[in-house]
Amino acid sequence: MAMVFDPFREIDRLVSSAQRGPKGMPIDLYRKGDHYVLLADIPGVEPDSIDIDLDGQQLSIRAERKAHRSGEVQWIAQERPAGTYLRQLTLGDGLDVEHITADYSNGVLTLTIPVSEKAKPRKIQVSTSADEPGSATAAGNAAKAPVEAPKQE
Repeated sequence: MAMVFDPFREIDRLVSSAQRGPKGMPIDLYRKGDHYVLLADIPGVEPDSIDIDLDGQQLSIRAERKAHRSGEVQWIAQERPAGTYLRQLTLGDGLDVEHITADYSNGVLTLTIPVSEKAKPRKIQVSTSADEPGSATAAGNAAKAPVEAPKQE
């Protein structure tokens, strides 16, 4: 099958690829129990090219997908994207950023972000104070004391 070379299509492809900055990466984010899970699609990148940085509460995920280059082939079509992927997220205060874990498998980067202990829901115990004046228990006991009628003379 003969392919016709279209110089305008090639110029359009070169210009559009030169104008692009880092590509975004689609993510899914959900909470499961006491941690959040972030799934980021970055297919075709080498695990060594993935860079995850945390600056304060700013999480940055950067990865590079390199174009397949070979001097011995004549390209007919080269449509698979190459370049840098970038995603930045601002994390909330209630996360344990010291224990974030990352795993890359089948083109999906998985970050597990635990909720900090102080941000986890907890039950607050209510105590009673029977001997303190003004407490509900002391007021309840005062109400049970016998009341005498005033004496008339």
